[in-house]
Amino acid sequence: MINILKQLRLDYRLKVGYGAAFLLLLVSYLLTWYANQDLISQSKLVTSSNTTITHMEDLGSYVKDAETSVRGYIIIKDENYLIPFYESRKNVNNTFYLLEADTKDNTSQQILLYTTKSLIDQKYDRLEAGINLVKNNKVDLNNETVFENDLQGKILMDSIRQVIGLMKTKEQELFVARDTELRASYVTMNVIIVTSLILAFLFAIFGFITYIRENKARKTADKKVTEYQDELRTRIEELGIANKELILMRHTEKFAATGRIARTIAHEVRNPLTNIDLAVSQLKTDINDPDENTTMLFDMINRNSKRINQLITELLNTTRFLDLSFENVSINLMLDEALELAKDRIELNHIQIQKRYSDHMCDIAVDQEKIKIAFLNIIVNAIEAMEPEKGVLTVSSRDENGKCVVEIHDNGIGMDLITISKLFEPYFTTKTKGNGLGLANTQNIIVNHKGTITVDSKPGQGSTFTIKFDFVNPSKN
Repeated sequence: MINILKQLRLDYRLKVGYGAAFLLLLVSYLLTWYANQDLISQSKLVTSSNTTITHMEDLGSYVKDAETSVRGYIIIKDENYLIPFYESRKNVNNTFYLLEADTKDNTSQQILLYTTKSLIDQKYDRLEAGINLVKNNKVDLNNETVFENDLQGKILMDSIRQVIGLMKTKEQELFVARDTELRASYVTMNVIIVTSLILAFLFAIFGFITYIRENKARKTADKKVTEYQDELRTRIEELGIANKELILMRHTEKFAATGRIARTIAHEVRNPLTNIDLAVSQLKTDINDPDENTTMLFDMINRNSKRINQLITELLNTTRFLDLSFENVSINLMLDEALELAKDRIELNHIQIQKRYSDHMCDIAVDQEKIKIAFLNIIVNAIEAMEPEKGVLTVSSRDENGKCVVEIHDNGIGMDLITISKLFEPYFTTKTKGNGLGLANTQNIIVNHKGTITVDSKPGQGSTFTIKFDFVNPSKN
C-alpha cells in the first residue's frame, strides 16, 4: 500500500514538472512570435524614417544641381549645361510625391513639405527667368540687377535649406524615437525568451532528477526527457545564431549608411568644385596674357581642387566594395609579412614582439596585399598607442569553432567606449597628424573578405583587435 502511494506521488511530481515545462515552452514560443512580429513592425517604421530622411536630402541635392546647372549655363552659355536642370525638375517632382506619401500621417511634416514645394517652385521660376534672360542676351555679369537676383536666389535657397533642415530634424527625432522603441522591443524579446527558456530548463531538470532518484526503471520517460533537452538545446542554438545574424545585420547597415553619407558628401563637395573649375577655366580664357602672380593663383586653385577631389576619392574607397584576388595562404605567414613591413617603426620605438601562433592551421582564402594592409594598419596604430621602449605587442592566431581567429594586443593607453564606438568611422582620429581613414579602410577590407573585426579596450589597459576569417577547408581543423 505504501509503495502504491509513493508511486502516485512520483507520478504527480513528474506530471507537474513535465506539464509546467511544456506549458512554459509553449508560452515562450507564443511570446517569441508576438515579440518578433512587433520587432518586424518597428523595423519597418525605422526603415520608413530612414527612407524619408534620404528623400529629404535628395530634394535639397536636386535643387542644388539645378542651381549649379543654371550658373554653368550663364557662364558658358552652352545649353548642354541645362540638361541637369531639366532632369532635376523631374526628380524634384517625383521626390515630392514620395515624401507626400511618406509623411501622409504627419500633419506638421506635410505643412513643412508644402512650404518647401512652394519655395522650390519659386526657385525654379527664378532660374527659368534667368535662363530666358540669357537666351534673349539680356544678361550682363557685371550688372547690379544680376547681383541682386543672385542675392535673392541665395536667400531663397537658404530658406529652402532651412525648411528641409527643419523637416529632417523632425524626422530624425521620429527616427530616434522609433529606433529606441525598436531596441526596447528587441531587449524585451530576448528577456522573454531567455527567462522562459531558463524556467523551462529548470522544470525539465526537476522532472529529470526526480525521475532518476525515484525510479530508474522508467526508460520511456527517460527517453522523453532526453528528447526534450535536445529540443531545448537546438532552440538555444537557433536563438544564438539569430542573435549573431542581427548583430551582423546592424554592422552591415551601419557600413551601408556610412557609404551613403560618403557618397552624399562627395556629391555636395564636387558640385562646388566643378563650378570653381569652370570659373577658373573661363577666367583663363578671358585673360589673354596673365602675369606671373595670376598664373600662380590659377595653379594654386587647380592644385587644391585636385587635392580635395583626392580626399573625396579616398573617403569613397573606404566604404566601397573591393575587387579582390583570392589566394590560399597561411595566416601565420601573412602576420609575419605585416610585422616585417612595420619593422622600422618597431625598432625605432623599441617595441617587444610576442608571437603566439597556433600550428597545424589550414589556409585562408584572401587577397594577400589587401590583408597585409589591414594588418599593418592595426599594428601601426598599436605601436603609436604604446610608450617607446615599454611597449609589448602580442600577435596570436588560433582555430576557434571552425574559424581562423587573429588577435593583436598592445599594452598602450587604451580607449574609452565613446572612442571605440567611433573607431571605424571615416575621418575619426585621436592623432594630431592622422586622417582617420586607416582603420575605416581596414574594416572595409575585412568586411569584403566576409570576416569580422572587433575591439576590446579600456583606458590604461591596452587594446585588443580580434579578426575572424573562414578557413579554406574548415573540416580539416
